[in-house]
Amino acid sequence: MLARTGQPPVTGTLLVVAKEPVPGRVKTRLCPPCTPEQAARLAADALADTLATGLRLPVRRRVLVLDGRPGPWLPAGWEVVPQCGGGLDRRLAAAFAAADPGQPALLVGMDTPQLTPALLAPALGPEAWRDRDAWYGPAADGGFWALGLARPDAAAARRLLEGVPMSVPDTGAELLRRLGGEGLRTGLLPQLADVDTAAEAEEVAALAPGTRFAAGWRGLCGAQAADGPAAGPAAAAGRPAVPAGPGSG
Repeated sequence: MLARTGQPPVTGTLLVVAKEPVPGRVKTRLCPPCTPEQAARLAADALADTLATGLRLPVRRRVLVLDGRPGPWLPAGWEVVPQCGGGLDRRLAAAFAAADPGQPALLVGMDTPQLTPALLAPALGPEAWRDRDAWYGPAADGGFWALGLARPDAAAARRLLEGVPMSVPDTGAELLRRLGGEGLRTGLLPQLADVDTAAEAEEVAALAPGTRFAAGWRGLCGAQAADGPAAGPAAAAGRPAVPAGPGSG
């Protein structure tokens, strides 16, 4: 299924790296103020928003690289392949093996429900790969939310990603250094906030009020406000974020 852009797709595969939204395994830095069950529902909303956006993008294939099992949040139009084992760096590198050989691929995570086609347009438009070998999307916490490769072969993905320290303030900077070290002409996508903490959830919900994630967050705020201000999500605002890469959960 191709988006109706009037142009043939120039990017072969969109990869979304995600965890199954199981309580206690996803969005654990939202607990508290959330319960594990509430955090998992918010993760499912964020993933559903990301996958819905993916259906609107001009790509040939859409592949969900999943740690876990598909659920009702998965729309038609997506292939599902399992993640490999190991650390996040190894799992991100291995995800590119699901891309079409010889065609550009773009990888994103499940932590940016504010994602829109416009934000990804530079990496998907007709000129996307004319003078670019890679695209990089920086996260506000020092990580990254997107990585596109013009030639996503397994060896190149391993060189770029394996050994990159995840969940540290210079995760993104190290990836950029490796992109430069490989001589790749890298384009920059807009900076986005990952949803890891209550403060980030509040920010993203305000930026994208029409998303399922925003509706879920507003519902959670209203329910907790009834229990008193101290129980509300705002109580956790200002807690420092821990940067990571796409699909960290």
